[in-house]
Formats: sequence, structure tokens, C-alpha cells
Amino acid sequence: MELSAGVWESLKAVRERSPLVHNITNYVVMNNTANALLAVGASPAMVHAREEVADFAVLSQALVVNIGTLSPDWVEGMRLAVHAARQARVPWVLDPVGAGATRYRTTTSAELARQAPAVIRGNASEVLAMAGEAGATRGVDSTRSSDASLEAARGLASRLGTVVAVTGKTDYVTDGSRVVAVDNGHPLMARVTGMGCTASALVGAFLAVEPDAVLAAARALAVLGLAGELAAEQSKGPGSLQLHLLDALYTLDEATVRARARVR
Repeated sequence: MELSAGVWESLKAVRERSPLVHNITNYVVMNNTANALLAVGASPAMVHAREEVADFAVLSQALVVNIGTLSPDWVEGMRLAVHAARQARVPWVLDPVGAGATRYRTTTSAELARQAPAVIRGNASEVLAMAGEAGATRGVDSTRSSDASLEAARGLASRLGTVVAVTGKTDYVTDGSRVVAVDNGHPLMARVTGMGCTASALVGAFLAVEPDAVLAAARALAVLGLAGELAAEQSKGPGSLQLHLLDALYTLDEATVRARARVR
């Protein structure tokens, strides 16, 4: 299937099936990611209490685990949700926010990464840190390019038997052998907090309708990047970009996706 056509087919499937996406994510982005999932056609649930995460994970079509605001209780909830999702064969996404910045983040990311995520989605510094290389992490922001981390992403994917999606100016998705590049996006997106977290949430939605994790991740990133481009064309700055981004996710049509999705 033509790559841009595949992007549209997966987006259409998300809209038709409205998959339930269970998110254990951070305080900073809950509203952003929930609204983005709704706009793209999925059904978000932000459930993190350890008393219910296992029950909820098995009801969902995908699980997204984001370690942006860590605490011991939340980490335990993540462990329980991941275990339940694996038992129920629910695909799950790991977003290792800030891996490499502190020992707690790095060890938590490494522990969860060993639990067979379908996709690990991170920026270049996070992926380099998880691969055991110096990522030059500055807090939760990347100081390295996605190009610089591609080989590390391939090695990490091969070692863990998973798919790694590293986002940046160009997004790369790899299972260690295949590599798909996504060239959609706009620099203004980097001025909105949690855009990477939104990317991970959308990857979860696309995993719910596309079993090939490489294709699911690449298509989700293409949709977000294209929506960002369309939003930037109407925005004066990052504040209005957020509003226009949700509208763009909601109104994306087949002709626009086929004409402007840049996946190779």
C-alpha cells in the first residue's frame, strides 16, 4: 500500500472504531493528550490509581505509559497496568520522559522497557540514554537531533525486540531492520509543552487499529506532524497553535493526507 494511503486508512480506522486508550501519563499533559485523542477519534481514559489500573488495562485497546511526573505509587501503577496489558495481549507504548536526566528516571525507563512494549517513543536524548549512550539530556528536553540517534534506536529496538520511534525534525521509526522516516511537522510545535507526549498517545490509538507497530507509529506521527503544519499556517504563536492543532486533527481528510503526508 502507498505509504500516504496507509496513513489515511489507519486514521479512518481510528475514527470508525474509536479505540479506548488507557493513559498513565503526567499532570502537565493530561488535558492536552486527552483532547488530542478525542480530536483524532479515539476514546481516552486517564487512569493511574494502582487500585484500578490492572482492571482498566484489560478493558482497553491500547495502554500508554508516560513517566513525565514520577512517584512511587504511580510507578507501581505502571507496573501493574503493564503486567495486566501483557496478560491480555493489549499493546502498550512507553514514553521514557527525561530518561538520562536522573537515576530514577533512567532506571524506571529501563525496567519498563524490559516488559515488551510494542513501541518506545522518545526524543533523541531519551533514546540515546536508554541505549546506554550519552544523550546530553537537559531536563526533559532533547539536545540531540533525531538523525544522531538513529543507529542507537536501531540497536535498542533489536536488543529489546520492540519498535523505537525517535521524534525530532525528522521522525524515525525502526524495529532494528526496517526504518521509516516521517518528515511532517513544524518548528512551532516544539514551543508547546507535551507535544511528544501527545505523539505517544496517538501512537497508542493507532496501535489499537494497526497490528504492525512500525506502521502504526509512523502513521500516528505523520498525522500529528501534518496537523501541526496545518495549525501553524493559521497560528500567530504557540497559544493559538494548540487550538488549531486540535481542529486540524479533527478535520483531516483523505485528500490532504494523501497529498501532504511525507512518509518514506
